[in-house]
Amino acid sequence: MAEVEVSRLTLFAFPGRGTSLPLSVATWVGGAFITGAVEMMYTPSMGLIYALVLLSGYSLTFITGALVFAKPMKERNFVTMLDPFQIKYGKVITTGMSVVSLLLDLTSVPATLLSLGGIMSVVLDLSRSACIWISAAVVITYTLMGGFYSVAYTDVIQLVLISTSLCICAPFVLMNPATMDISQTLMNNSLHAPWIGQPDLKKTWIIIDDVLFLALGGLAYQSFHQRILSASSLSTAKTSCFVASFLLFVFGIPSILLGAAAASTDWNQTTYGSPSPFERGEAAMILPITLQHLTPSFIAIIGVACVAAAVMSSGDSILLSAASVFTSNIYKNILRPKASDREAHWVIRASVVVVGVVGTSLTHLKSSIIVFWFFSFEMAYIIIFPELVCVLFFNISNGYGAVMGLPMGMLIRLLSGDPLLGLEPILHFPGCTLENGVYVQYAPVKTISVLTAIVAILLVSLLASVLFNRGVLPEKWDVFKVTTQKLPVPLTPLGGVNKEDPQCSTPMITSSC
Repeated sequence: MAEVEVSRLTLFAFPGRGTSLPLSVATWVGGAFITGAVEMMYTPSMGLIYALVLLSGYSLTFITGALVFAKPMKERNFVTMLDPFQIKYGKVITTGMSVVSLLLDLTSVPATLLSLGGIMSVVLDLSRSACIWISAAVVITYTLMGGFYSVAYTDVIQLVLISTSLCICAPFVLMNPATMDISQTLMNNSLHAPWIGQPDLKKTWIIIDDVLFLALGGLAYQSFHQRILSASSLSTAKTSCFVASFLLFVFGIPSILLGAAAASTDWNQTTYGSPSPFERGEAAMILPITLQHLTPSFIAIIGVACVAAAVMSSGDSILLSAASVFTSNIYKNILRPKASDREAHWVIRASVVVVGVVGTSLTHLKSSIIVFWFFSFEMAYIIIFPELVCVLFFNISNGYGAVMGLPMGMLIRLLSGDPLLGLEPILHFPGCTLENGVYVQYAPVKTISVLTAIVAILLVSLLASVLFNRGVLPEKWDVFKVTTQKLPVPLTPLGGVNKEDPQCSTPMITSSC
């Protein structure tokens, strides 16, 4: 099959698909991960338990990605995560999935900018809002200038900075006279809640549910698959995932120590003073506050600057991910199929700006990095993940099932109640109890919602296939063309596009670079 010339769009988002192993590994470890883990350790209701949940979930994301998703995504030459939807389901459903993917990236932008804005406000002594917008302007600018190269190479710098700076800063924080021995405050802390969190056997299913939603929800992000698709080979993509799963635990150790030290500090003995950061509502800025007030000045400058650089490098990845999905799967394939490469190149640049501005505006809604982080992952887990699994691994799935799966998973999740949205549970699963006037679900409601969505997709797909192929329903009603899928439909031939499918995604290329 003839190879297609590499387009400007592909070169901007995936430069020759020749990312080496060091670049691929570097892009996995984000600055928002570091600051979010420290905030999690410092938050009384979470502590060490949820920090380990976070590390385990992220690590399983990369292991599962390597073992299950890397091969079908890489070998079929996809450009974005949504290409299989474009090929199998057509333009209508792909548009809906693209919008959801864009929303995921939009809710990820605030988490990164809140982290970066908090760091800069501590350093520059400016308002947090002003620092967030300054940070956004910087991230947008260098993403526009460099495309994927700005993502890859700034992440290499981030990897080096984080690995050295946090290891240097942690001993100074732990040895500060205002910090108690963290081994003594693990279970009993008079200054703050014990930094182990709130262990309770009743929460076993909740913890399992959270590990699964972090592990599998991460597989529903374009930014994750962008790294696989940009790797120089399948073996490099898999190796990067395995190495990243190990590096997450390595980089998580300094975050755990810094969070434990912050929870064990008598802030009245520091230049920060009383009340504590948690009591002032500044838990989201606990990492830069800790570095500034618990380390010598020169160490604080090094630590805060390195963390700021690491957080900044996380933002460009999200912006490029959202822009590539919009340009490739919505603009170039749906809105303007005949758009030239030059036009698409400018559209992806404009998309970077729009996503950056809209995402920055969302930072005014909440001040916690964790809130945006968890909300984004839950959307990915319940909406995108079931659809991605079915389109890649179940030949029976079709457009009718995909349409039904979207509302079913969300309906079960919303009926189960959501504290972030202030929704009381209507469905009371086993173990649901009334505590302090609020119903608490102890069942794995997120995973139940995902399984419900998968079952709905497969059952409705099977039913629609039977009804149309056996003539029970007239073919003219078959808007998703199930009658043409009597045999399993391959997503795309290895090394090229499916020429028999008129709706096949145009950027499905084989690069000779």
